Amino acid sequence: MKIEKDRVVRFHYTVSEQGQAPLESSEGRDPLAILVGHNNIIPGLEKAMDGHEAGDTFEVDVAAADAYGERREGLTQRVPKKYFKGQKIAVGAQTVLQTNMGPRAVTVSKVGMSVVDVDLNHPMAGKDLHFAIEIVDVREAQEEEIKHGHVHGEGGVEH
Repeated sequence: MKIEKDRVVRFHYTVSEQGQAPLESSEGRDPLAILVGHNNIIPGLEKAMDGHEAGDTFEVDVAAADAYGERREGLTQRVPKKYFKGQKIAVGAQTVLQTNMGPRAVTVSKVGMSVVDVDLNHPMAGKDLHFAIEIVDVREAQEEEIKHGHVHGEGGVEH
């Protein structure tokens, strides 16, 4: 079965900045499960998967604009320290803050007495990425998965 919109795909990946050592990999873990066509992964990788099927392995380069976007200067915010309870905060540290629009990955850029300045750009913004992909399996999505916009069950969300 070929990968296309409204199909569930489970795959292994290794990602690196182009020409660099790997940053992250699913090796030794369960494959990542996504619902194609519902913004579950970066657009450039989803587009590269189109038409592949279980058992395929391939590599693809994804430009920053089709990954986590270009880096935007001045995209910072000052946050009271109380929102970092229990977290070690130091310049350069990456953390996830809960916002009114859901969790957001940030990088600490300055630590003051009572506030922390954070860079709101995704940590991989502005980076051209290289992926090595192994498609584990492809199946039709269930109606409820399409309605919810994500995978349920193995590798997905349990409701």
